[in-house]
Amino acid sequence: MAADTNNKLRFHKRHPTFVRVVLLSLTFLVALGAGAIYSTWALICRGNQCPSIESLAEYTPHQTSKLYAVDGRFIAELGLERRTLVKIDEIPKIVQDAFVNTEDKRFFQHAGIDWHRAVGVVLKSPFRGYSQGFSTITMQLARNVFPEKISREKTIIRKVKEAKVAREIEAKYDKKKILELYLNQIDLGHGAYGVETASQRYFGKSVRDLNLAEAATLAALPKAPARYNPVRFPERAIQRRNTVIELMRQNGRISDADASRAKAYPLQLANKTISGETAPYFVEWVRQQLDAQFGKQLYEQGLKVYTTLDLDMQGSAERALERQARAIESGRFGPYSHETYEHYLAHREGDEGSGTSPYLQSAFLALDPRNGAVRVMIGGRDFDDSKFNRSVQALRQPGSTFKPIVYSAAIQNGRSPSYLVNDSPLVLQVPGQPEWAPQNYDLRFLGQIPLRQSLYLSRNVSTVRLGMELGEQTVINEARNFGITTLIPPYPSIHIGAADVYPIELISAYSAFANLGVRASPNAILRVENQKGEILWQPTPTRTQVLSPEEAWIMVDMMKDVIRRGSAAGVWESGFHLPAGGKTGTTNDGTNVWFVGFTADLIAGVWFGLDRPSKIKDNAQGGVLAAPAWTAFMTEVYRRKPAPPDWPKPLSIVTREVDVSSGLLQTPYCPRNLVTSEFYISGTEPTRDCDKHGPYANPGLTPIDTSPLIVPGEVRPGEARPITVTPPTIQPGYEPVPGKGRTPTVFDTTTRRDTTRRPTVFDTTRRPARVLTDTPPPPVRPPGTIPR
Repeated sequence: MAADTNNKLRFHKRHPTFVRVVLLSLTFLVALGAGAIYSTWALICRGNQCPSIESLAEYTPHQTSKLYAVDGRFIAELGLERRTLVKIDEIPKIVQDAFVNTEDKRFFQHAGIDWHRAVGVVLKSPFRGYSQGFSTITMQLARNVFPEKISREKTIIRKVKEAKVAREIEAKYDKKKILELYLNQIDLGHGAYGVETASQRYFGKSVRDLNLAEAATLAALPKAPARYNPVRFPERAIQRRNTVIELMRQNGRISDADASRAKAYPLQLANKTISGETAPYFVEWVRQQLDAQFGKQLYEQGLKVYTTLDLDMQGSAERALERQARAIESGRFGPYSHETYEHYLAHREGDEGSGTSPYLQSAFLALDPRNGAVRVMIGGRDFDDSKFNRSVQALRQPGSTFKPIVYSAAIQNGRSPSYLVNDSPLVLQVPGQPEWAPQNYDLRFLGQIPLRQSLYLSRNVSTVRLGMELGEQTVINEARNFGITTLIPPYPSIHIGAADVYPIELISAYSAFANLGVRASPNAILRVENQKGEILWQPTPTRTQVLSPEEAWIMVDMMKDVIRRGSAAGVWESGFHLPAGGKTGTTNDGTNVWFVGFTADLIAGVWFGLDRPSKIKDNAQGGVLAAPAWTAFMTEVYRRKPAPPDWPKPLSIVTREVDVSSGLLQTPYCPRNLVTSEFYISGTEPTRDCDKHGPYANPGLTPIDTSPLIVPGEVRPGEARPITVTPPTIQPGYEPVPGKGRTPTVFDTTTRRDTTRRPTVFDTTRRPARVLTDTPPPPVRPPGTIPR
């Protein structure tokens, strides 16, 4: 020992200059470091670089706007930060302890900076960097309240700013006030700021009523709100919650028994209606309209928005739609080869979806035909996975759900339900383009059939002929009157739904039928009030006369047959016998299936398909895949509300007994199975007796030509080649002007039948629209079998 001391003394005596230099250098570095720290501390807030804590005394967070359903029930909040303020005395001690023990266990001992943690982080920083952090509750408050002045970048400068402001806060306010501000300000994920809002969103109750396990769940969130979100990641949330409970036990805040019980407590989250997460597609659609009207005011001034949504109907639709989607994916309606929704969720990479989903998607819209009030809106199966609203934003081929517009044009142009249309083979050929031969779903042809039968059996070829007879421009104009705004090129295939539409426009178009001629534009907002209750905005519903009451009543009666004995007969067979009409729709490759149906006080439309167009399954049909969801919804709705009234028959509607094979008045010679009662708008009813049946034709009258009507481009059965049509050229980009160019119709005044022969106009500069059939062909049925 003495030898060592002597050696040290000898080193000091032998190298006095070196020792002095080292000591002076160390002294200089310490002084320099101290000076740097002091100057940084003193100058960090120069030039108004740090916020003034005086503003905390008057600090009022932005208030969210609230949406309410048609019956006044809460739907959702709209705002950058959803927050409800509470006093510290209203926050239970168990909640305060959970946050303090997790975020800053020495909160009540330090004066804004926890030097124990700060020294530890500094010593470890060469190895771990500053990722561990040493922010106290007061420092977090400074960062959260003053984000403009204190960024979230992980730098020493930011930490010094936080510490400086935290010290000033601690000097001015007591611990209770600081903790109150923090617990009302903290981001707890899922759009919730502050413990009261988070408690309502996650558990459906006030923070005053939380138990230990729920308090720990909230306290687990500040570390990573998105990662530990209990709604999306319940297992992670429970793990982190139990860690918080263990910290509280170790710090003596709770007993071992309380900790054990809390760890075993199941995660019980609020349902979507209570937590303000219902109808997310509807909420976002409304938000976009409000944003355009009010801008920043919407997110800062706490507006009250009263909407048309019916929460009970929304729930019914969500259940019916998801039940049917899962039934399709399970193979109940035949083999299903695509990825299912459950498999996708189980194997999805990452926390967020791509927006274009590989699983079966769906959309549902219901509205009141009398005023266009939207009662239900579903834009997809999972808003968190895909926020694309298929009810409003998607362009989809409507298939045969477009046909009622064609038949409405026919009724408006003097045709009656007994008017004969030709369902025989048709081939159209345009020079330089492939042939187009529309087919019926069963690959059969029925010859001359009444207009009514052509609609309820959803015959494609006869509908194409009818549309060509009216003229494409007439049908386009009619679609515009019904509220369809998308591009409709003048091809014959538009008559069976080749042109894309927005579902909301197609479904709301049916209000013209349900409302006996008056179309109501869809709307979602009843009124907007400020916090004083003053009305700021009250939109007026738009109503447009599309059909006369007589024309609309005839169409409704024909569309009732779709449900009673046509392509959606499964609705009737399932037991839904209330007065209702509708129409199925399926594209030829099975990528879209539809059913749009209505009563006098409610319209609902259903769509199923894939985001990347692909066949849903073999033999996909709207009447089989989509109509059951509509039926389940309507059945549940009308258990809770009075049955809808039937549509009153206008006085000018007359009834006649006619022979369906000729469309003329019955005679004693007409077979009974061909005689039916038919409705007519007065003046359009047949006036001649049927002379198609009997031992001889009626004397003095020319026998009716019952051969098929020849349309340019038609192929008679047995002919070897199509007839070529040479149409005039239409310039690229041509879009018909709504309301212009309706082709006049010529009638034989004795038979009320159209005698006009028109060439069909094609655009030879563009590729024809995709060929559609109502459904892919099912197995051949015996003659007379009604399709389902």
